[in-house]
Amino acid sequence: MAFPFPRGITPPEISFLAEMELVTIVPRQRLEGLELLGGPVAPLIPPRRTNVPLWLALLLKRQRRANILPPPWLHPESLSLILDIETRDQAYQHAFSPPPPLPGQPSLRERSYKKPTARPRFTPEGSKYYATPPFLPQNVAQDQAFDALESEPPTLPFHWLEVGAMLLDAAADDLVDPDQTRRLLKELREVRSAKIRSGVEVLDDAAGPGGGVALTGVGAMEIGEGRGFISGVVDGLRRIGASKEQARREQLADATNRGYDDTQDYNDEMEF
Repeated sequence: MAFPFPRGITPPEISFLAEMELVTIVPRQRLEGLELLGGPVAPLIPPRRTNVPLWLALLLKRQRRANILPPPWLHPESLSLILDIETRDQAYQHAFSPPPPLPGQPSLRERSYKKPTARPRFTPEGSKYYATPPFLPQNVAQDQAFDALESEPPTLPFHWLEVGAMLLDAAADDLVDPDQTRRLLKELREVRSAKIRSGVEVLDDAAGPGGGVALTGVGAMEIGEGRGFISGVVDGLRRIGASKEQARREQLADATNRGYDDTQDYNDEMEF
């Protein structure tokens, strides 16, 4: 007997999708361009930086043909600031740090007075579409260093957990202080997992019609890991609510039957 497939996408599948994220590399050897399904890759000429998919960057790193530049959010300073936002900011005690803006959307500082509008893209045939992770440059390196006063605050991309784990596993020597980076990622994961578990308190209200749980800023792996738990709790609350509604209807029917006596039958016969 075959076992049923688990509900939703599994963590290995999420990691597979995260390998399509674009990262920045510095080639150590000259390589010809490649024609990939996601689009062509320009020829690799050292020391010119190039953005390539994560799976290709990891392959070149294992072959010692390129070095991977970490994205700006993976620096210890950026992770420390994000951790402070998650733990100390009063506005995010029960919420998650804001995600990076999509193409065409205002920056984090401009969101208070500008309406978010996504910018469409077009295929070679002229069809319009809207890019989403992992096809967004959310993990590419930047030339300028992060400045807490002048630059935008760092944000966690949609595949932050998967990209961080892969880079720490295969390119730890390219990261700034990998031990501290690994510790900060672990603390971020624990803090955000605790927030997801604490959201069970509002699931009772969300189980009704039109209800829901806000998951703005939650990563792909976090959604995949919490999908079974959250959906199971919601299904259980719905069954409990249905049984309560059935019990209420039975009590109402019993109360109605108690108010009905034989005199009503006698009056009906006299009228007939």
